[in-house]
Amino acid sequence: QVPLVESGGGLVQAGDSLRLSCAASGLAFSGYAMGWFRQAPGKEREFVAAISWISGSTYYADSVKGRFTISREHAKITVYLQMNSLKPEDTAVYYCVADRRAAQSMAVITPSSWGQGTQVTVSS
Repeated sequence: QVPLVESGGGLVQAGDSLRLSCAASGLAFSGYAMGWFRQAPGKEREFVAAISWISGSTYYADSVKGRFTISREHAKITVYLQMNSLKPEDTAVYYCVADRRAAQSMAVITPSSWGQGTQVTVSS
């Protein structure tokens, strides 16, 4: 497992933007995919976005396409989730994840490494 530490959550209003960060540690990181999941109160955990650490290819849930952008910074071993045009239904605990399997599979797998989660609350 890879230690992951999220930051950047908070309380914002609908239409606002927020950027989440996830710092990873470990040297052998090139073979990983990283991503974000979220879980709203009373709902199941769901896939949000994923990125291939090597190629930078990105994948998104339909609910966030066009509003969220996932990116990574090699030097800092950090992945970001830029969230724009936030909606109340985006309110959830957001988890950073990492896995050795392909980024395009992340929507249908349970990643091996999880961060502690960061709360995002969007008020209407």
